[in-house]
Amino acid sequence: MKNLKLSEESFNLQKLNKFGTLMTLGNGYMGVRGVHEENLPIQRRGFFIAGIYNNTNEEEPEEIVNLPDVLGVEIEIDGRPFSSLCGKITDYQRTLHMDRGEITHDYLWKSECGLQLQLSFHRLVAKHDQHAMASRITLTSLNKPVHLSIRTGIDAQQTNHGRQHLKEENVRVYDEQYMQGVYKTTRSNQSIVLSAACRYSHTCNVNYVAKNRQLIGEAVTSLREAEPFTIEKFISVYTSLDEEEKALPHLGLEKVKELADLGYDKIRKSSVNAWGKFWNEQRIEIHSPNAMDQLAIDFAQYHLQILTPKHNNNLSMAAKGLTGEGYKGHVFWDTEIFMLPYHLYNEPETAKSLLEYRYNRLFPAKELAAQKGYKGVQFPWESARTGKEETPEYAAINIKTGKRQKVASALAEHHIVADIAFAALHYYKVTDDKRFMREKGLELLKEVSEYWLSRTVERNGQFHILNVIGPDEYTEFIDNNAYTNYMVHYVLQETLEYMSQFNQEDLKHKARIEDALDRLYLPQVNEDKLIPQDDTFLNKPAIDLTKYKQTQGSQSILLDYSREEVNEMQVLKQADVVMLLYLFPHLFSQDVMKRNYRYYEERTIHDSSLSKAIHSIIAMRSGENERAYQLFQEACLIDLGPNPKSSDEGIHGASLGALWLAVSSFLNMQFRENTIHFDPQIPESWSYLKFPFYYRQRKMITEINGGKLYIRKVYGPPVQVEAYGQRHYLEEDQLFEIDKLANYQEEGS
Repeated sequence: MKNLKLSEESFNLQKLNKFGTLMTLGNGYMGVRGVHEENLPIQRRGFFIAGIYNNTNEEEPEEIVNLPDVLGVEIEIDGRPFSSLCGKITDYQRTLHMDRGEITHDYLWKSECGLQLQLSFHRLVAKHDQHAMASRITLTSLNKPVHLSIRTGIDAQQTNHGRQHLKEENVRVYDEQYMQGVYKTTRSNQSIVLSAACRYSHTCNVNYVAKNRQLIGEAVTSLREAEPFTIEKFISVYTSLDEEEKALPHLGLEKVKELADLGYDKIRKSSVNAWGKFWNEQRIEIHSPNAMDQLAIDFAQYHLQILTPKHNNNLSMAAKGLTGEGYKGHVFWDTEIFMLPYHLYNEPETAKSLLEYRYNRLFPAKELAAQKGYKGVQFPWESARTGKEETPEYAAINIKTGKRQKVASALAEHHIVADIAFAALHYYKVTDDKRFMREKGLELLKEVSEYWLSRTVERNGQFHILNVIGPDEYTEFIDNNAYTNYMVHYVLQETLEYMSQFNQEDLKHKARIEDALDRLYLPQVNEDKLIPQDDTFLNKPAIDLTKYKQTQGSQSILLDYSREEVNEMQVLKQADVVMLLYLFPHLFSQDVMKRNYRYYEERTIHDSSLSKAIHSIIAMRSGENERAYQLFQEACLIDLGPNPKSSDEGIHGASLGALWLAVSSFLNMQFRENTIHFDPQIPESWSYLKFPFYYRQRKMITEINGGKLYIRKVYGPPVQVEAYGQRHYLEEDQLFEIDKLANYQEEGS
């Protein structure tokens, strides 16, 4: 696959943890940060398994556990510890090969004493085998013989910023070559078994030692000048989420033996084949003079693959995926609104699995609603293993005041309850999966509708939703947030529809929903053609945001104003009404959409990574194509831009999902039952776009090339497509070719 690479051309300590995040390897089961094998100052190692959470006491939220390091290496040359920092590095090249899920790292090192070493590193997490990881290191002394010592194994000294979550249950070595560590989380009682084995290109004396939570094998040998030495390391990973606890050590041992017998190249070949299949089926291709456009969408698709636990419907996608400890590995609305659509239009079974994660947690969501005095289900703002609310009670200490501020999102950012129902409805409309809707989806919708019926307050004959936080988190505890109210109205409306369609009507419940639909307050377009974000926003003072827009993403406004002060101004962190326009484009006229986009964008700092891509979509729908492309390009830089600290704590998963949403929106696709409408508005500089997608058992590929639109149905039932006022009925494997300025012509496959 051409150009599917992310490269670091020079060694930079300031970007150590940024590239550690960007170059994460994974397969949805596990993720390993793309750090250096060598221990380096400030480098933050990270190894995470989806679903492994723990806390140190009952008051703390659970967090994803940073597991023992299995890739670190210590090298001694002629009895002296090797450090790449104590010498000169040249010919440096470090690359994440997204086409095959592998990191390669090569450089020449010269010591102050004149020794020249060539070092080469390879590493992968297998895509075809969720339990497997492998690495290879080749070291060559270019100008003299050396005595070499290399130490590696399983290092359980890793913590979550100082919090130790694992008990060391058992460590041992089998057959003088297979290392194994058995660990258990201190409170959640989840077991993890890590097994490791090394193969050496030379005969080595190998000694093992278990001490201070480390199980290490040390290999010692001598090398002639220009003689390469290679160590291959194989790791197997199993947890109590896979099998019964007692079976894990045997499974881990057998797997690591199998991997060691195969060797790095054979494992790599199988993993490469699995990655090749993915890219052949799902890769979006963009021909643009700006290479970042293609790189960013490749990067987004790569990370959306490795952060998604497809193997277990009791797991979901964290906001940071498996790339870091940011947000403690918790699941937010990011999943359903920003990331799930990518899978829905590519691998709908994965989207269903993510919805089942929520369905499987209806009971704790019912408990949470009851605790707050409501009926139905209240999904937590931050979710993890159990489904209970995991949002920390307090934010970090304000260093100016010395005080902690209470985190407001869990108290009022309840739109997530409707967001999850929206995602279930979206899934059904794209897949027509009647079994899911009948057995799970409708129950979820009814419980969500029950929640909102109890959450509304009657005033002057209307139902209002009070004391909420919308998507814009700089506006807290307001009434009648437009996004929330319209989302709730839609969910109630659709619940009523599907209760009738699936013959699951409860007449009393139906009457209550119908009454709510008639009387739920929906903020209306005012005389200035504005949709009020809430009851008070348009009456608040506006300030000059130029300074803060220049430092987007840093929340620098909070250095000049308190949150209370920001709450009383027309200042937005991210899209709010713009999110409403994105999700419900048919509710408002083009004129209203354009007016609101301009008004609210002027007041948005874009301090959230979720904001830029959504604004790009609405700019395009408003006819501002140049600005839409500019916003898209800015969204591409959230992780990949020059800021050396932008991604230290992990990837911005939702922004990557939003990039995919933005590219798909450039095609202006609309789905109405068995008809797909296209009105492409791609950036003028793009000479070619290929966009594959799935819709109702159909695999479709859309291409724009040379001013022509090509729509192919690869497989699935017949479908009608419409573009530029022309329609065609696609049967079998057919291609529909249409020139905007000419008549279409049909070609066979």
